[in-house]
Amino acid sequence: MKVSEGKKLILLGMILVVFDQVVKILVKTNMEIGDHFNVIGNWFQIYFIENEGMAFGMKFGGTVGKFLLSLFRIGLFALLCWWIASLVKKRFDSEGKVVLKEDGRQKVPEGVLVGLTLITAGAFGNILDCLFYGIMFNYAPFMFGRVVDMLYFPLIDTFWPQWMPFVGGERLLFFAPVFNIADSCVTIGALYLIFFQYRFFLSEDKKQ
Repeated sequence: MKVSEGKKLILLGMILVVFDQVVKILVKTNMEIGDHFNVIGNWFQIYFIENEGMAFGMKFGGTVGKFLLSLFRIGLFALLCWWIASLVKKRFDSEGKVVLKEDGRQKVPEGVLVGLTLITAGAFGNILDCLFYGIMFNYAPFMFGRVVDMLYFPLIDTFWPQWMPFVGGERLLFFAPVFNIADSCVTIGALYLIFFQYRFFLSEDKKQ
């Protein structure tokens, strides 16, 4: 049985969201905030922290900001779902064949849909934390949950040479942010679209 492209994208999104949530719940239920352990050397660690909902541990505007951020995430998720659905319709003709442009290239490349699906799945993964984790773990009302982060890659953890002006002797840490699989999906999807699918968006701009 042939599976439609729309269903494949939904399946991909569901797999990513489930993977993200399983890892978060395992970390949340088996570790205390601040606990960490090495996975590969010192440069790949599982480091359990929580944040108010922005990527890479950033915060935004207290209680009101948290509420507005949750609403923004929901609206962005709905917009992305609508956009993907509209692009899937443009990709196929009435006979189910991929629509090509005059130069023989696909009107809507499959990669565009995959990249947008990664971003959408990542956004939804963090939305679930914000909406339900406060209730699930009994620390906050609906929409005020904290996002679970755990992926930590301190690739460089050393000290600046003493002779360096201003920073000599101070700690040099790169890469400092702690993030999660949902953040990774958003970042990978966005970078993929920027570097490999930019022609599609440039052509879309020219039509407007």
